[in-house]
Amino acid sequence: MEEFKVKKLIFSSSCTVYGQADQMPINEQTPLKTPLSPYGKTKQMGEIIIEDWIKATGFKAIILRYFNPIGAHPSLHIGESIEGEPDNLLPYIIKTALKHYNFVKVFGNNYPTKDGTAIRDYIDVNDLAEAHLKALNQLELTTTSSMIEYYNLGTGKGYSVLEMIQAFEKVVNIKIPYQFCDRRSGDFIEAYADYSLVKNKLNWEPKTTLKESIYTAYSFQKKISY
Repeated sequence: MEEFKVKKLIFSSSCTVYGQADQMPINEQTPLKTPLSPYGKTKQMGEIIIEDWIKATGFKAIILRYFNPIGAHPSLHIGESIEGEPDNLLPYIIKTALKHYNFVKVFGNNYPTKDGTAIRDYIDVNDLAEAHLKALNQLELTTTSSMIEYYNLGTGKGYSVLEMIQAFEKVVNIKIPYQFCDRRSGDFIEAYADYSLVKNKLNWEPKTTLKESIYTAYSFQKKISY
């Protein structure tokens, strides 16, 4: 980047850099903890490298901390191609609906949550794309050097695993069988965003409903599966 005079960077980070936060919702002042998964560790290390790079060069960066991306483009021309056994919940539900699996594995039913299952914040990929454009515009307009900013990208709403299964069933009218399994190492109890900073600074907020995200994700996978 230095060699080719690339002085602006947008980095796709993750809410996993917070580990299991002590309070909800999570804002950008929430202390970072040691992530519970290798994925989270790579994202946190990426942020550290960028911070050092900014200090050394005086360049600019915006770090976007995604919560749980879902959905596809409404045209159904672009989406996630789910290959192999998914690690994420909605793809697992979709592949079960399409008869790739007999049931959804629900990892843990004894979390200290309303129904015992883990809670996540699901953000649509189209809203994420818009956030990237606004972040790019922010970098272009900023005249100061050596800038680094951090923004949480989420909806501010947390849904449990069972609530997601129920929401999917309502959207596509397909019953989803599930079985409880032991907790997975690296999973945290809950995480949902406070996105007020990015709303105030970049004039961004999520627009896509959970229903719309589920519908496009399912429709895209169904389209490419047949």
